Amino acid sequence: MDTDTIVAPATVPGSGAISIVRISGPRALEAVSAVVSCNRPLQGAPGYSIRYGTALQDDGSILDEVLVSVFRAPHSYTGEEAAEISCHASRYVVETLLQRLCDAGARAAEPGEFTRRAFVNGKMDLAQAEAVADVIQSDNAAAHRVAMNQLRGGYSSRLKELRDKLLEVTALMELELDFSEEDVEFADRSRLISLVEETLAHIRTLTDSFRLGNAIKTGIPVAIVGATNTGKSTLLNALLGEDRAIVSDIAGTTRDTVEETFNINGTVFRLIDTAGIRETEETIERIGIDRSLLKLTQADIVLGVIDATASLSEQQQRAQEIASRIRFNEQTLLLLLNKMDLVSDPSRAETMLVLDREIPTIPLSAKTGQGLETLKNSLMTVWEKQLKGAEQALLVTNIRHYNALHKAADALELVKAGIASGTPTDLVSQDMRDSLYHLGSILGTITDDEILGRIFERFCIGK
Repeated sequence: MDTDTIVAPATVPGSGAISIVRISGPRALEAVSAVVSCNRPLQGAPGYSIRYGTALQDDGSILDEVLVSVFRAPHSYTGEEAAEISCHASRYVVETLLQRLCDAGARAAEPGEFTRRAFVNGKMDLAQAEAVADVIQSDNAAAHRVAMNQLRGGYSSRLKELRDKLLEVTALMELELDFSEEDVEFADRSRLISLVEETLAHIRTLTDSFRLGNAIKTGIPVAIVGATNTGKSTLLNALLGEDRAIVSDIAGTTRDTVEETFNINGTVFRLIDTAGIRETEETIERIGIDRSLLKLTQADIVLGVIDATASLSEQQQRAQEIASRIRFNEQTLLLLLNKMDLVSDPSRAETMLVLDREIPTIPLSAKTGQGLETLKNSLMTVWEKQLKGAEQALLVTNIRHYNALHKAADALELVKAGIASGTPTDLVSQDMRDSLYHLGSILGTITDDEILGRIFERFCIGK
């Protein structure tokens, strides 16, 4: 970590009444004192105190009246001497303050540099640092609760516990290598297998949670599928309240997937309109259908759209075709009988028997809006059922963590196989070290500048 003093706006200038400029580093209070004339000297100010002052132009004229919040090392966000200047949200005021502070010895902070310093100075581990960005970017209550749980260390504690257990046994295995000539065995192999299996079970639980965690973070993926001309694009437009997808009576209009998000009571759903599924020799349409089938497998909720004007036998056939592609242990299927405005007999059963399963069936008209509220309520019911109790559980929401956990599990599988086959201790020990490395890369106990650069470059400046 360098010893530069860094400065950046922590709020967007001009977007409200007040803006905040943050500064951190060994010369933070010295730089602020050179720019702001306070009613009492900043250098002697205790931590968590506020001073009133006047920010000055370089010619000594008044720039703004400000408040300076003082944070003393190590009891600050970064663990360094730090301050925050609250000023009026004028772009001119903020930019002039930044320039004056840089002239006084600070430099402009890079994206995420404040949080990176907090990590390097031991104020938080790497998983918690990444959760800071997730809290900032959370756009619904569930995503916020999961991110806050990670920021407060619940997720990190579990990983540290797993890693510490493995580290203890790895140390005993390494000790065996030092006494290899005496043929001494310090690590109980039966205990090691038990520990590996226990750790693998915990890791598998975490990796399995990624699907739900990612949905909470980025929006619940909902695929709209069905045959051509069943009204899928019309349904997408109706849910969004705008003409996002092209609607036409010509079959095969949608050639590619169209994705948009919409919000129901603070919950974000990611709608995916897909190409109509049918047999075709047309190359472009075939590619679109293949992409549709891929999106269907990635969705948590599938809306199977069926033409209500078709015969009952055809409706049943279409429902079977859609249901045959659903993984019911991971996905939820809702069947939608669309175009009810064209049906003389509006009575329809609430479920349809498909593949010996009773699938919820919602009659609607995407054109007139009939049944849309019922559909929205059903989407929320399905999601709340999936979410029940999950927000308090440990969820993986970060693809980097997900990949690292997978690699850690693969290494432990090799450990397990090695012990069972009597593999030499030095080889088993190497696989154990690999597993420890991947777990450590999540927490930041093992990392490098390249990894840190990739993580913090997505942060906003000032955080």
